[in-house]
Amino acid sequence: MNILVTGGAGFIGSQMARRHLADGHRVVIVDNLSSGKRERLPAAARFVVADIADTDLTALLAEEKIEFVSHHGAHIDLRQSVADPMGDARSNIIGSLRLLEACRAVGVRKFLFASTGGALYGEPEGGRPAPESHPTDPISPYGCAKLSIEKYLHYYRVIHGFQTQIFRYANVYGPWQDGAGEAGVVAIFSEAMLANRPVKINGDGEQTRDYVFVGDLVEAEARAAQSDAAGVWNLGTGVETSVNQLFRMLADEYGYTKEPVHVPAPAGEQKRSVLDSSRIRRDLGLPAWTPFAQGVKPTADFFRLKAEVGLGGLAEAGRAEP
Repeated sequence: MNILVTGGAGFIGSQMARRHLADGHRVVIVDNLSSGKRERLPAAARFVVADIADTDLTALLAEEKIEFVSHHGAHIDLRQSVADPMGDARSNIIGSLRLLEACRAVGVRKFLFASTGGALYGEPEGGRPAPESHPTDPISPYGCAKLSIEKYLHYYRVIHGFQTQIFRYANVYGPWQDGAGEAGVVAIFSEAMLANRPVKINGDGEQTRDYVFVGDLVEAEARAAQSDAAGVWNLGTGVETSVNQLFRMLADEYGYTKEPVHVPAPAGEQKRSVLDSSRIRRDLGLPAWTPFAQGVKPTADFFRLKAEVGLGGLAEAGRAEP
């Protein structure tokens, strides 16, 4: 199969691309490198530097005879989306629409979209993990954009016959994540601890998140690529971990002895986020989710090695597997 991965120089997209190559597919990556890194790119994939918000990919899709699009290219900074909602909409909504129109024009009908769980659902109702049927009332432009794209995908499915696969991710962590900018807390804490810098925790640290290992997402997409299934699926473990618990587990792993510095939490920060992902395990026959205590080991090994040799050194050593 010929596969296009947008955002393929990113943390998640690059590992999706690598898995598709390992499964024998041809892969083309499109990324504007605004947050992606060349060092993450698998050498066997064709790489095109482009911003999907202002680039017509119709000719590329036709030239490469693309059959499946894995759309992970996005502006991912939730706080920046609040500061610049128009910029966020340009990158995420307009970019996705240009890509969908290019797919429609050349007959690409299999389309997977990387959406979000926590930013769509808000606080889970009833104290239980949020299922896909949970009300979606995002309170950030980032969440609004993701939901808008999901609605457009419904239109393209009904009117143009697309096979749409929507993955609503929990809080993803694992090897090749970046601790810079608006990154995942596992990466931020890991890099701070390895550098023996203070670790900052927003508020009292009792807010919880559902931490899902990137390797589980990769397995899910590999199966989705081979499946005729269509739908909306959560990808999370159903297990809540507080930031304080996360800090202690990582501190134990790295031998970090400093106490965290608690700082005021941003206004409106979500207190809980946890997803019910039983549907995708059933539909795609996925194995059990990786417990955090298990996933933290390869993640910590990656960050230790990155601290020693840098991202470029990791790429040269071929240490790109999750």
